Amino acid sequence: MKRLLPAPLLSLSLWALWLLLNLSLSVGNLLLGALLGFLAPIMFAPLRPLPARIRKPGVAFKLFWVVGRDVITSNLQVAWAVLRARHKPPRSAFIKVPLDLHDAHGLAALSMICTVVPGTVWSELALDRSVLLLHVFDLGDEAQFIEHFKTTYERPLMEIFQ
Repeated sequence: MKRLLPAPLLSLSLWALWLLLNLSLSVGNLLLGALLGFLAPIMFAPLRPLPARIRKPGVAFKLFWVVGRDVITSNLQVAWAVLRARHKPPRSAFIKVPLDLHDAHGLAALSMICTVVPGTVWSELALDRSVLLLHVFDLGDEAQFIEHFKTTYERPLMEIFQ
């Protein structure tokens, strides 16, 4: 059964998303959505990574709220920096952050965090996963930023995934 339907929740979600995006419950959309939901997980099953093992769900829950808070505060900081750019331009910089996190799932989560928090962009990861190159929109103290990044995001992800 697992071979025929490798990800039943994904299949159901794809079917529902298809119907939602088309805003139609016609027979054709019902069948096409079901076909998409059935075939996509089978075709992409070889690309799926190994299942993630979350070791500390409480830390994951806390990190979720920390990232939510940081998204809001970073939005405000970036907006303020843009508004005052005429008088005090932002100090954009590329910085290298040494990484202790090497788990693929943890790195994927870290890349998503960098994407959603305004003011930072994940630019490059070293082949050996030891250094992350980040672009920071308005950088104050580099050492302080790196310490904050490692403490706030990397260490909890290490607890969750390693």
